[in-house]
Amino acid sequence: MDARQFAEDICGRLRDASYQAFFVGGCVRDMVLGREPADYDVATDATPDRVQELFPRSIAVGARFGVILVVEDGLEVEVATFRSDVGYADGRHPEKVVYASTAQEDVIRRDFTINGLLYDPKTDEVLDYVGGREDIRAKLIRAIGNAEARFEEDKLRMVRAVRFAARLNFTIEPTTFAAIRELAPEIHSVSCERLNDELTKILTEGAARRGFELLDETGLLVELLPEIVQMKGVEQPPQYHPEGDVWIHTRMLLEKLPAGVSPTLAWSALLHDVGKPPTFVAPKGPGDRIRFDGHAEVGTKMAHEIVRRFRFSNEDVEQIESLVANHMRFKDVPFMKPSTLKRFVRQPHFDEHLELHRIDCLSSNRNLETYQQVKEFLEATPPEEVHPARLLTGEDLKEMGFVPGPSFREILRALEDAQLEGRIRTRAEALELLRDEFPHPS
Repeated sequence: MDARQFAEDICGRLRDASYQAFFVGGCVRDMVLGREPADYDVATDATPDRVQELFPRSIAVGARFGVILVVEDGLEVEVATFRSDVGYADGRHPEKVVYASTAQEDVIRRDFTINGLLYDPKTDEVLDYVGGREDIRAKLIRAIGNAEARFEEDKLRMVRAVRFAARLNFTIEPTTFAAIRELAPEIHSVSCERLNDELTKILTEGAARRGFELLDETGLLVELLPEIVQMKGVEQPPQYHPEGDVWIHTRMLLEKLPAGVSPTLAWSALLHDVGKPPTFVAPKGPGDRIRFDGHAEVGTKMAHEIVRRFRFSNEDVEQIESLVANHMRFKDVPFMKPSTLKRFVRQPHFDEHLELHRIDCLSSNRNLETYQQVKEFLEATPPEEVHPARLLTGEDLKEMGFVPGPSFREILRALEDAQLEGRIRTRAEALELLRDEFPHPS
């Protein structure tokens, strides 16, 4: 049984129990657009308690707001009771939830007309009380009813409007757009975790450039990521960046992010040059050029602050920092010793480092020579040569009388360098190198 069949079965069981039941929201929108829905949601006039009685293997994920998650054989469908909310003092949660008796009452409280469609699987009929089908034909993102009221209810809807417009290649309807411009400074009332989720979707759904251009046009970008806005007008040396300023360059990288790209790679594409505005140095005279000395180091600290602000996991913080910190090291690859190059390419998720370098080059000078060199090196070098098992360990050194400390680490590093460069291949050769280069402790 697939997800759609599961949702249809849920609707059927609810109808058999004398309740109304419809597909609702994004799944209906995608069906009208001829797209395969990622998931299915059901709306019903059955109360949450009644839904749980009918579906014992369900989970009350949001019973307070009338939402029950029905689970079976790895499939999940959210079943929400028709409701009409009263007041949103915190800009997210309704002060009071009033269950409604009709689907029409339920959909007029939803965010956008394209998400306010219902589908009756029994009759194969789309029910439209808000003009959603017409807006889909016109490729418009329009708030249901009063736009300001919809955004006051949940400020995150402003970012969602941008995401839907970017992903679907729609235009934000003028009144809705104006309401976002007016209320953009209030976006800070939304939790960082929810903002992270929406911004990451914008970056990873295949329309990141358009999404961030819309964030900028609506006034949301300066509120959410003022560090990105600072890229505008920051010129770059034309011999390396003929495309233009840092903002143009960054948008070109975003344009190259495919749907489904990893969040860490996507955020690093956005943030890799965030350190350029504060490190900009104009040419000092004829023959000099624009410089951004230390921009990778400064950018790494700024990226850390940004991703911490949006409550990323420690693992993701480390990877994004690493991507920003190392993106300039590719220029040194032709001059690296074999040991240095092997250490460079064995960083965690190095495929993301390499891909960031590729799209960085394609968004500037288009020189992919270093990219090809690293790619060929990885293809030609067995993994056991890139990250070989140590010939001598720290325990071995301690047994020989060496004391852990700075010199201890220096010895292990020298032994590993020799191994990575192919100068030693056996334990006996490692011991000989140890005797020759490091006097035995007395």
